[in-house]
Amino acid sequence: MLKRLTLLWALLRGDARQLWFALRHPKAPAWLKLGTALLVLYVLSPIDLVPDVLPVVGLVDDLVLVPLAIRWMLKRLPPDIQSAARR
Repeated sequence: MLKRLTLLWALLRGDARQLWFALRHPKAPAWLKLGTALLVLYVLSPIDLVPDVLPVVGLVDDLVLVPLAIRWMLKRLPPDIQSAARR
């Protein structure tokens, strides 16, 4: 579990920071907070789309789905929140 979180953090460092700042923005939409909560639950959950017991494939789903979900949420933010989160 810790290995998976460390690997994800290394991969997502910049996007995760932007998401964190966007979440703390006073005008952050409710869907962003809900989507982030669901994404965190997915990462921490022992239930995956592809089980982690499969050697390489088990981690690859997290390394693909999580970054895609974060980028998808960041791209749908209002422009003022996007620019504030990038700074």
